[in-house]
Amino acid sequence: MRFNFLFRIIGALLYGFIGYELAIAFQGSVELTTATAPLIWGATLGGALLGFLLSPWLVTAPAKAARNGLRNIPMGDLLAGSIGLIIGLLISALLAFPISRLPPPFGPILPFVTMLIFGYLGATALVMRQQEFFKFFGIKPPGLEGSEEEEESSRTKAPILLLDTSVIIDGRIADIAKTGFLLGQLQVPRFVLQELQYIADSSDALRRNRGRRGLEILDRLQNNPNIDIVFVDDDPKDVKQVDDKLIRLGLDKDAAVVTNDYNLNRVAQLQGVKILNINELANAVKAVYLPGEEIPIKIIQEGKEANQGVGYLEDGTMVVIENGRPYINQEVLVHVTKILQTNAGRLIFAVPGTDG
Repeated sequence: MRFNFLFRIIGALLYGFIGYELAIAFQGSVELTTATAPLIWGATLGGALLGFLLSPWLVTAPAKAARNGLRNIPMGDLLAGSIGLIIGLLISALLAFPISRLPPPFGPILPFVTMLIFGYLGATALVMRQQEFFKFFGIKPPGLEGSEEEEESSRTKAPILLLDTSVIIDGRIADIAKTGFLLGQLQVPRFVLQELQYIADSSDALRRNRGRRGLEILDRLQNNPNIDIVFVDDDPKDVKQVDDKLIRLGLDKDAAVVTNDYNLNRVAQLQGVKILNINELANAVKAVYLPGEEIPIKIIQEGKEANQGVGYLEDGTMVVIENGRPYINQEVLVHVTKILQTNAGRLIFAVPGTDG
């Protein structure tokens, strides 16, 4: 350190002065005589030499440790601690005079103890409550502006996903959200929740069960700590239908509507609202088969055309097998001949293999 030699000189002068004062106190006189001079000069030079040798450990090392420690202290903590220390010292200064009037040994000692206590309490209290302190004076805590702006930016950039009644009743939204593929905040408008409650209270058993299932799905979503779901009170008053309200909210919030309702899908897209269709997602992740590939499948029923058989893959894809009627209730190996993509999903046509 470039100030090392300077600290040695300061240490030599300080300790030389301490040695000189100790020698005078021991002799009881400041006069330099033949008898006192060797002791006074010896103590002064000895103190100076001791200070010169020990000053790096007594000054430089503590200063370096303090510097390294200050580097690791956040700016907000450092500023709050300094302000709290000043406030604590001011309070102790106000109390110092009346306390010093106490009889010994309290009068001489307690002001110093009070200074230590109030200085420590002031610094600690303000470091712990620095955000409230700075906000009270309308100041942003140093070092927190960037993180708050980043947090606000991440909140504003996170997409909003409005859940439709049909997709909640469908139930697959809970499993999809659990996987983490739905990046953003799930929002359920109150009018959607009210429609679910109306369906759950229906006199029709099927509708009632569907409504209750939707409420159970919302409960699953809400109880998953990894899913951000909120219920919002936004309710456009100039439209009456639930679908129209969702489209209006999607336009106002620049949000996507999550649904599996084909009609809502088409109407929303015509009005420029982004749609996330669960059925389209399910079709997109289904296994892809090419013409010529072989599939083992169980034929379970007749087809619409003569001599056709119908079977289903594990993901629900329908497979129509030409000349498959004789193999009903049997598992056979079929060859894919054609794949047809419809609005309802993917349809596979096949014929029994040579082993069938």
